[in-house]
Amino acid sequence: MESIQSIKQRFEIIGNDVKLNRALEKAIQVAPTDISVLVTGESGVGKEAIPKIIHSLSHRKHAKYIAVNCGAIPEGTIDSELFGHEKGAFTGATQTRSGYFEVADGGTIFLDEVGELPLTTQVRLLRVLENGEFLKVGSSHVQKTNVRIVAATNINMLEAIQKGKFREDLYYRLSTVEIHIPALRERPEDIHLLFRKFASDFGQKYKMPTIRLEDDAVALLQHHRWPGNIRQLRNVAEQISVLEKDRSVSAATLRGYLPDAGNSLPAVVEQQRRSSDFSNEREILYKVLFDMKADLNDLKKLTLELLKHENTEKVQEENRQLIRKIYGEDEDILEEEAVSVLPASGRYTEVAPHKPQPAERPTPAKVGPEDRYHFAEEIEEEETLSLQEKEIELIIKALERNKGKRKAAATELGISERTLYRKIKQYDL
Repeated sequence: MESIQSIKQRFEIIGNDVKLNRALEKAIQVAPTDISVLVTGESGVGKEAIPKIIHSLSHRKHAKYIAVNCGAIPEGTIDSELFGHEKGAFTGATQTRSGYFEVADGGTIFLDEVGELPLTTQVRLLRVLENGEFLKVGSSHVQKTNVRIVAATNINMLEAIQKGKFREDLYYRLSTVEIHIPALRERPEDIHLLFRKFASDFGQKYKMPTIRLEDDAVALLQHHRWPGNIRQLRNVAEQISVLEKDRSVSAATLRGYLPDAGNSLPAVVEQQRRSSDFSNEREILYKVLFDMKADLNDLKKLTLELLKHENTEKVQEENRQLIRKIYGEDEDILEEEAVSVLPASGRYTEVAPHKPQPAERPTPAKVGPEDRYHFAEEIEEEETLSLQEKEIELIIKALERNKGKRKAAATELGISERTLYRKIKQYDL
C-alpha cells in the first residue's frame, strides 16, 4: 500500500492538514475494493483528485476511467449519455450509441455533481448499483455492466432528500464510504503553500520571476474565507503573477485582488439565508392579507352605519382614516376610495328602491326616510347591490344637480375634477 506522502507527490496534492490527510488515507484504504464512494465538500476543494487516486490504486487501473459532470448535461439527454440509446429512440437518434456505463465496463465512472441528477435517472442509476443492469433508451434488452462508481457532490444531500430532490435509497448505495474534503479556510496552514506552488507554476508558464508575499500579505491570505476555495486561490495567484510589476506583494496590494475580503460566506450559509428570507416573506404576506381583510370589514360596517344614521361627518372622517391606513397618503386614492364608499354631503334621501339590472343604469327616484332605512336593511341582508353601482348613482345625481358642470359636481362629491372625469369615462356616463 502506497503512503500518503507518495500519493501527494504523484497527484501533486499540496498540504499537511490533518483532515486532508485523513481523506487521502480513506481513499487509499477503499481503493482495492469495489465499494461505492461518495466524495463531499464545497465547490473548488479538489474533489476530482479522490476518484483518480481510487482508480489508480485499484485492480481496475488498466481499464477505462470516465469522469462525467452530471450538472453540465441537459436533463433530456443525460440518460442517453450514461446508458446509450437505440437508433430511432428519439428525434435525432440516427444511429445506435453506447453510453458511458457500457464503454467503461470493467473500469471506473466518476459522477461529479451527482446531486443534480434528475429523479428518473436516479432510478436507472440505482438499478446499476444494485445488480449491474441497465437499459438503453428505446431498448427492452437488459445489458450488464461491471463498473465502479465514485460520486461527488457539493450540496447537502440530507437536505436534498428531505426536499424530495434526491432518492434516499440511492444516497445510501452511493455513500457506502463517504470521504469529506475540507474547505480551504479549514486548513489555513496550507494556503500559503498552495499559493507558492501556483505562483511558481505561473512564473514558469509566463516566463516571469516568481512573486513573493510579504508577511502582512501572508496573514491576510490565511485569514480570508476563500468561498471559491483552491480554484479561487489559483485564480488570484495567476492574476497577481501577470499584472504586478513589483514581484514582492504587500497586504495592500493583495487586498485589491480580494474585493470580498471579510464579507464572504460559504455557499451553504447563503442557501440557508435565502430559505429563511423566503419563509419570513411568506409570513409577512399572510399578515398583510389578514390585516386587509379586517380593514375591509371595518369599511363595510362604516358604510352601513352611514346609511342608518345622520352623523355622516364623523363616519366619513373615520372612513378616510381607514383608507389612509390601507393605501397611504396618496391624494387620488383617498378621493377615489372616499367616493366609492361615502358621499361628501351624506345625502341619502334619494336612492333607488329597487335593485338595477346589469344592463340597466341606476335612475334617481324620490323616496322617503322610511325607504332609506329599508334600503340599508336590504344591503345588510342581501349583499347584492355593489359599491360600484352606488358610485355610479352618486355621480349621476351630482351631475344632474349641477346641470352637468363637472367642477361643481366634483366639489359636491369631495373629489378632484380629474378623478371625476376619469370615473365618467370609466363608467361611460
